[in-house]
Amino acid sequence: MSIVLAILAFAIAIGVLVAVHEYGHFWVARRSGVKVLRFSIGFGRPLWRWRGKDQTEYILGSLPLGGYVKMLDEREGEVAKEDLPRAFNRQSLGIRSAVVAAGPVANILFAIIAYWLAFVFGIAGIKPIVGEIMVDTPADRAGFRVGEEIIAVGEQTTPTWASVRHAIFVASQHESRVPVTVSGAGGEQKLSLDLSQVQVDVDPEKARDILEQLGVQPERPLLAPVIGEVLPGEPARQAGFQPGDRVLSAASQPIRTWNEWVEFVRDHPGEAFNVEIERGEERLILNLQPAIIEGEQGPVGRIGAAPEPPGELPEELRATLRYSPFAAISRAVEKTWEIGSLTVLMLGKMLAGEVSTKSISGPITIAQYAGYSAQIGFVPFLNFLAVVSISLAVLNLLPVPVLDGGHLLYYFIELIRGKPLSEMAQAVGQQIGIVALIGLMCLAFYNDFVRLLG
Repeated sequence: MSIVLAILAFAIAIGVLVAVHEYGHFWVARRSGVKVLRFSIGFGRPLWRWRGKDQTEYILGSLPLGGYVKMLDEREGEVAKEDLPRAFNRQSLGIRSAVVAAGPVANILFAIIAYWLAFVFGIAGIKPIVGEIMVDTPADRAGFRVGEEIIAVGEQTTPTWASVRHAIFVASQHESRVPVTVSGAGGEQKLSLDLSQVQVDVDPEKARDILEQLGVQPERPLLAPVIGEVLPGEPARQAGFQPGDRVLSAASQPIRTWNEWVEFVRDHPGEAFNVEIERGEERLILNLQPAIIEGEQGPVGRIGAAPEPPGELPEELRATLRYSPFAAISRAVEKTWEIGSLTVLMLGKMLAGEVSTKSISGPITIAQYAGYSAQIGFVPFLNFLAVVSISLAVLNLLPVPVLDGGHLLYYFIELIRGKPLSEMAQAVGQQIGIVALIGLMCLAFYNDFVRLLG
């Protein structure tokens, strides 16, 4: 992935989402009669400055890492007598709450629109056809069979493997079993899948794919036994393998697919054997000795080589998740609710110690995901924007002073007490909130650097 693309995609994503958030505050404030002094996207040296209606100053900062809306307020400076009715602090509790809540609400509405566009354009994926079932696993005990297509998990239709994974993950947070509808040679049937073994590992770096936990492997096109990448310092590099080499046989045993090659290597840890390869128009014999790696079932072999990337996906394995413009509205709302509630649930589990704080990502990881999704296409980037927009809304609604949720907490206390908290109490709360945010940022950066350095 291009570093430039990642940075550019990150800047666009943050710029768009911050603009949406701040415009929510701005729009409600203006329509509530509050005078807005400044609308700024980004910090640092202004790249562009313009003064519009009502003398509101619009600024585009050089650092697209945030933004703010500055409103007329007696607590921040002297206000002319004729402008006092338009000062934010003079507004009713309802108006102040609406202005503060408008930012997160705007992010939620943006996510709904982004998902709507994605569903209308269509989300490309791989058809959920079962390729392999591991013995004595939840999928095996449920009665899954090779070649069957998973068409629904619970009430959720699943035209792609991505939708299957998501539906199972969501179901696993609330249920120990879920009905799964499959279609095969015998027609459609419902299976009961045990989800008790599905878990979000306390260490996300060690977490296994949901399908792997259930014991099912997707149907995949057969890969040719062609070397695509050779890792430095590994047995394949030491034996003389190069990208583009086609494996013909190992220890005189014919190798026809990449899976056969992987199985052969895994079954011969630490054993030296000859490998016949085809390199261009030449046939060569290389001597290879796989490294010994301790696996769950005992020692396995590894050589440090990856396959050549497959070509275009066969038509019979392609699928697209698409809805009509009208049907996409309800589906977009449902998807936004699913991701939002799941975000809150995972945050609660993190606070309870059930999920590791290693799940928290900072700007480096977000930039990587932004670049990756932008590289794949417009629709994946829309999905990325929707998820981050929902996360931004949830984060801002946390009852932490400095954040929108903290201000709403103050207003709730004001509603109960009949008067606002003292300026001293609010100042102390702000300081606590700043310390908490700095700690969260440090943790996010630490996680980013740990992932980056491996």
